[in-house]
Amino acid sequence: MRKRNANPFVCQGYESPKYFCDREGETKNMLSSLYNGRNITLISPRRLGKTVLIWHVFHHIQSENKDAICLYIDIFPTQNQHDLVNMLGVAVLNSALSRSKAFGKKMLKFLGALRPVVGIDHMTGLPNVTLNIDPTQADMSLKSVFSLLKNLDKEIFIAIDEFQQITEYPESGTEALLRSHIQFMRNVHFIFSGSKQHMMTEMFLSPQRPFYQSTDILNLSSLEEDVYYSFANGFFEERGGHLDRDVFHELYAIFDGYTWYIQSVLNRLYENYKKVETVEQLRTTILWVTESKAPQYEYLMQFLTSNQVAVLRAIAKEGIVKEPTGKEFLKKHKLPSASSVNTTLETLSGKELVYRQTDGYIVYDRFLGIWLSRL
Repeated sequence: MRKRNANPFVCQGYESPKYFCDREGETKNMLSSLYNGRNITLISPRRLGKTVLIWHVFHHIQSENKDAICLYIDIFPTQNQHDLVNMLGVAVLNSALSRSKAFGKKMLKFLGALRPVVGIDHMTGLPNVTLNIDPTQADMSLKSVFSLLKNLDKEIFIAIDEFQQITEYPESGTEALLRSHIQFMRNVHFIFSGSKQHMMTEMFLSPQRPFYQSTDILNLSSLEEDVYYSFANGFFEERGGHLDRDVFHELYAIFDGYTWYIQSVLNRLYENYKKVETVEQLRTTILWVTESKAPQYEYLMQFLTSNQVAVLRAIAKEGIVKEPTGKEFLKKHKLPSASSVNTTLETLSGKELVYRQTDGYIVYDRFLGIWLSRL
């Protein structure tokens, strides 16, 4: 049987502290806030490691308190309050069922109004629950779930990822409704995380919004390069290999320190080389990863207009663009008028294909950017 952690550079999920790099300060601060009754807002662009950080924090919590309940839900796919309640309710009940039959039955009975249906997950063989919530009763269903959590004699930690999604719900007052429940739950602690900085900042720092100043704010930044290098090289040296410092610097610079992309490349380097000593090895690997994604990128291009593709390619070729509506940029890449490019940028930003940093626009998916720049 293949060893589970044959490759230490994990690209999906969370394994253990051994395979998690640094974030010691962030972990300490988050644990301190949660243990002292303060909820947290965690903000960072996608692929920088916020979800894995949450699971790392949960690992520490459950190592210290086996009875604690830690729930993670990503609400990006949700479209309304009904979807949110369903996702939260299912997470609560599945957690209960995984603990013990008695605890699971207690939860099922308490949330009977949500019409839970217990089945078996065919992939894992474990009990799995679904809910049949009346969409018109979403408010009351949410109240039922929070009432259950509030009355449990347990410490509960809930991470709601892509929290800004609730601003897209058709129902008015979702923020106020959630805040009205959350503010009285002393045994339930929340991490609200999101990747759209301007929306998350507005939600938690604007005096006009229900969650104003209700949490500790943590903006996640890239791992320090030296720390990340020591972490990565350590795994190569464990098997008598080596990762050249200059090669890692090149890798870190290409992806601006974004963890997921670096991990993806390190995973392949570790797979194919005992010693990584040349930039050529690095570039060959990056191109191999990029080309492996070509079919999905080609499929994506079919759903974009010619103007959108042109602007996306132009940004990819530049790497970062401070003034995408400037005459020089438009002329160089034979783009239409500034107003047309501005409209296109709004669309591409909404599709999360481009991202506006403080120093300019970039293609959000770095591998997509490399693929486009080579067309």
